[in-house]
Amino acid sequence: MASSRNSFKAGSCEMLILFILKNYGDCYAYQLSQLIRQLSNDVISFPEGSLYPAFYRLIDNEYVSDYKKQAGKRLVKVYYHLEPKGEQYLKQLLTEYHNTINSINMILDYDFSNGRGSEDND
Repeated sequence: MASSRNSFKAGSCEMLILFILKNYGDCYAYQLSQLIRQLSNDVISFPEGSLYPAFYRLIDNEYVSDYKKQAGKRLVKVYYHLEPKGEQYLKQLLTEYHNTINSINMILDYDFSNGRGSEDND
């Protein structure tokens, strides 16, 4: 069960990153991982290091850009910024997500007591 949950979360990672960048604004990786954890009431969590492959894919596809910002005397944080191309990709991901959730709900809400449907023809 844990592996299926993890793959679902991994598939949602890019969507959540883009959604937070769009609605919250620019973030650094640790900040974003904490926001995901807090907003999901500790149900979804991505260790900071596990976000970097998703960030690299998003940057390579020009959905997100990054920039460095000084935080203290020695610390430099890398912030991530949503690009217009990323907003379009987010819309696509959200549409796919909602279609998938609606389809799953249709299956879960199906009343099997009314007959078995087309699989009776097998």
